[in-house]
Amino acid sequence: MPIRKEPSHFLEPVIALAKEAGRRIMEIYESDFRVGVKEDNSPLTAADLASHHCLVEGLEALRPAYPVLSEESKALPFETRSAWETYWLIDPLDGTKEFVKRNGEFTVNVALIHRHLPVLGVVYAPAKDLCYFASEGCGAFHQAGGAEPGSLHVWTQAPHRLRVVGSRSHGGEALDLYLSRVGEHELVSIGSSLKLCWVAEGSADLYPRIGLTSEWDTAAAHCVVKEAGGQVTDLAGRPLLYNTKESLLNPYFLVFGDKSRDWSGYAAGIEG
Repeated sequence: MPIRKEPSHFLEPVIALAKEAGRRIMEIYESDFRVGVKEDNSPLTAADLASHHCLVEGLEALRPAYPVLSEESKALPFETRSAWETYWLIDPLDGTKEFVKRNGEFTVNVALIHRHLPVLGVVYAPAKDLCYFASEGCGAFHQAGGAEPGSLHVWTQAPHRLRVVGSRSHGGEALDLYLSRVGEHELVSIGSSLKLCWVAEGSADLYPRIGLTSEWDTAAAHCVVKEAGGQVTDLAGRPLLYNTKESLLNPYFLVFGDKSRDWSGYAAGIEG
């Protein structure tokens, strides 16, 4: 069944699902939880799994029904996934390291992918009770608590001193090289997909990710950035695409609002 051009009819139930998943996360966040380890040595908590089950059950009940791919799902071969034109891509708890540190910088990410691009995205930060959401052709919004949603717009003219957002948990020499080329800047660190959301709301001008991420880390916030007028590209300036290969790792990427500057030009010689 082909998806509607504007899948905004999913927004209300998906926002409600993300908030319910966030409620279950916070129940564990406020307890004396244990931290396990996945096969790749990344942390895993009961909150990851509680959110996963909440989201998968809720999304599978929506109509029309689409497959669900979650960070906490059993790995699916590309030969299976490649047949999907439309599917849900979720990260039940993005920023588990931030969750463990109890700094509140973690999110629930839910995206609807259609023909390799996100057409709906919901990012909910339960510790902040802050929700970002967007759907194709309908714009991007954020909502704090029970307040009325407000529209989001990227900053389209980057200032001389750039506001750059980066990760609390990742960095490195390649990122330092890139930042040395962009010129005068202020670097602010924050966890999870909130980095992309900061660009979407105009709080940051640039998010260069010169490091590994997975597709479920970025998809929901990618939609928010796109609908707020920004772009998410690889280092060569090509749009970030989803479910095009066996690996679910993203290439290195750039998130920005000012399209008049050649942000990819600063990445010459940096591979990823």
